[in-house]
Amino acid sequence: MTHTYKVKGMTCNGCVAKVKSELLKLGDVLSADVQLQSPQATISMGKHISTDVLQQAISKAGNYSIEMEGNGHSHQMPDEEAVPKTWLQTYIPLLLVFGFILGISLITAWQNGRLWLMPWMNNFMAGFFIAFSFFKLLNLRGFADSYSSYDVLAKKWYGYGYVYPFIELALGVAYLTGFNPQLVNIATVLVMGFSSIGVIQAVTNKRKIQCACLGAVFNLPMSTVTIVEDLLMAGMALWMLFLIS
Repeated sequence: MTHTYKVKGMTCNGCVAKVKSELLKLGDVLSADVQLQSPQATISMGKHISTDVLQQAISKAGNYSIEMEGNGHSHQMPDEEAVPKTWLQTYIPLLLVFGFILGISLITAWQNGRLWLMPWMNNFMAGFFIAFSFFKLLNLRGFADSYSSYDVLAKKWYGYGYVYPFIELALGVAYLTGFNPQLVNIATVLVMGFSSIGVIQAVTNKRKIQCACLGAVFNLPMSTVTIVEDLLMAGMALWMLFLIS
């Protein structure tokens, strides 16, 4: 079920991040879209949460208040809630993007009847970072809001959520052009390794929050899939460092 609430007391994006973070800590909150302009919060829940509980949660973030907007009807059709999605249905957007990148990188690295490992990994890394940064940049603010709910650095500095997609884009372009492979692979290990810390913490604590790997375009739940994604990229970068050393 999804309800929309009015939120009072927010004055900046930092407030938005704090309110969203506290809401997402509630076990039955599946996702929370908090906006400053309205200001309001659209909250998807596994089961109904009273306004008093929501108020207690956001009060931990500061002097904020929350109340049901309008008649509080759900914005989802009952049939959508009654039929849970399978794992494949949930992650089909991520699997399709990954599959396209994998397929194109294999085709471009297949020459004279053999697969050239280094070109394949370079092309895969380039495609991965460019494609994933693209989805994040479609809704940069939405990504920053989601990312700040679990990333270690973005929690402390909200602006990092705006910077991160450009870091991915820069890494993608660097892999595509062959710029200083050793430096780029080291940077990838550091960036993806650090990013995985917040993901591992969120999954370990069984927090039901939105994964920001494809930005705010798709509502993907945080899971071990995200951990594998981050560690896979860090591992490939380490492997490439070994091969070029």
